[in-house]
Amino acid sequence: MFSEKKEANIGSKPVQDGIYSSGPSSINHDDVEGSPVPGTTVQLKRRLQSRHLQMIAIGGTIGTGLFIGSGGALANAGPAGALIAYAFVGTLVYSVMVALGEMATFLPVSGAFTAYASRFVDPSLGFAMGWIYWFSWAMTYALELTASGLIIQYWDANLNIGIFIGTFWAVITLVNFLPVSFYGEIEFYFASIKVLTVIGFMIFAICIDAGAGQHGYLGFHTWKHPGAFAPYIVEHNDAVAKFVGFWAVLIQAGFSYQGTELVGIAAGETSNPRKTVPAAIKKTFYRIVFFFVLTVFFIGLLVPYDNPDLVSDHTDASSSPFVIAANLAGVKVLPGLINAVLLCVVLSAANSNVYSGSRILVGLSEQGSAPKWLGRTTARGVPYYAVAITAAFGLLGFMNESNSGGKVFNWLVNITGVAGFITWTCINISHLAFMRALAARGVSRDTLPYKAMWQPFFSWYGVFFNVLIILTQGFTAFMPWNTSDFFVAYISLILFAVLYAGHKLVFRPSFVKPVEADLDTGRKEIEEMHFEEAEPVGAWQKFWAWMG
Repeated sequence: MFSEKKEANIGSKPVQDGIYSSGPSSINHDDVEGSPVPGTTVQLKRRLQSRHLQMIAIGGTIGTGLFIGSGGALANAGPAGALIAYAFVGTLVYSVMVALGEMATFLPVSGAFTAYASRFVDPSLGFAMGWIYWFSWAMTYALELTASGLIIQYWDANLNIGIFIGTFWAVITLVNFLPVSFYGEIEFYFASIKVLTVIGFMIFAICIDAGAGQHGYLGFHTWKHPGAFAPYIVEHNDAVAKFVGFWAVLIQAGFSYQGTELVGIAAGETSNPRKTVPAAIKKTFYRIVFFFVLTVFFIGLLVPYDNPDLVSDHTDASSSPFVIAANLAGVKVLPGLINAVLLCVVLSAANSNVYSGSRILVGLSEQGSAPKWLGRTTARGVPYYAVAITAAFGLLGFMNESNSGGKVFNWLVNITGVAGFITWTCINISHLAFMRALAARGVSRDTLPYKAMWQPFFSWYGVFFNVLIILTQGFTAFMPWNTSDFFVAYISLILFAVLYAGHKLVFRPSFVKPVEADLDTGRKEIEEMHFEEAEPVGAWQKFWAWMG
């Protein structure tokens, strides 16, 4: 590949700052913060604490997809259709997360799921998956920076978005050149804002639905007028039109959920991953139900699906169903507040874009799928080359200041559209191969640090429906046929296939046999460590520990 990958010398790691030894050792949190990730040639540090990982798990999913995108879902499918769609896709997300949880706790290494695809399935799969996933995050960084400028224009439409694209690019890029603990701390507070906003909206929705608004008691009025399901695209066949609306929302819901897998990326820099990662994974189901399904349910109670503001082209607070609900209830003070929250949401997402993209590059370099110099780090464990290259893509946001550049930018963003679904599919496939490798080695899943329920059924379930969504997500290009729309819808799938086939043709790697799968590199050192982490003290810390 880009360079010959060195074999890790497991079992003969020298003593370094008291971290490694021939037997189990007790490690306090301060020691762990400076320790390199075992089994890698790069020197990432385990500086993320439990509370950081827990809030990254929450904050990674709560973004513009929920605060704005849920409005489009309501318009396309109606309150019942959107609710069912979000609940269904939530089960797919859960199938991915429990599969990732088994692998990430057993092998918490840099590169996360791209490393698992290369180790357990096929190096070409890890190569294609890693590069398209990295490109998705790099391009989304530019998209989020553009969104930040548009959101600020809500207060003054005459402001130049280029000023804010440049300012936020500089700040977020600088933050990612700091040790990973700074990223964890910033995401902790950003995620806290998101969580409190969602909880506040739910309380608000209950009060308004019960009669506190200007229209009195609402109950399920919007489910009757205009109805529980919205027809979409298809004419003269109401049942088919409603099903098409539901299917379209599956795609929107999937985009809203993307980012949940950030836990797998952060596992390689997490203190005590055998404890913190399972804790984050186990609560994924409850987070999905609480923060997504219930939120979509309450939005559907307050906002009728035929409200014209749901399908407006605005990217500020005016198109958020949260704000529409407040306006319909006669509460006029919320739009500015929600707009400020939206700004926090996109800046948090932009911060995560650079972090996750840079760590994917580190993993690719470690696997030999990218130049080795991309894995170089500072003394504090910051992969500076990977951060710089990922952050540079944020400057593409300036293309939106011209009409021609904006069209090119939109094409580039569309390439990333299905990358999340492709990644989820590859995670489930990697997990199926992981289980075959365990069986070939005679390792019982009962001995895993985290054992998921209903396997391998759950992973097969995720593979089937994720592939189905990938193949059908561009169905509007056929109604009627539109060549341009078809290309935009499926370019990411085509790019993934080209990356996979190109790597296969050039390097000709073999599929990994279960008995030959690498289950050891990076595992034994973790098993020899004993981590100690302070218990939460005080009501505030205990609240966030419970929330996480």
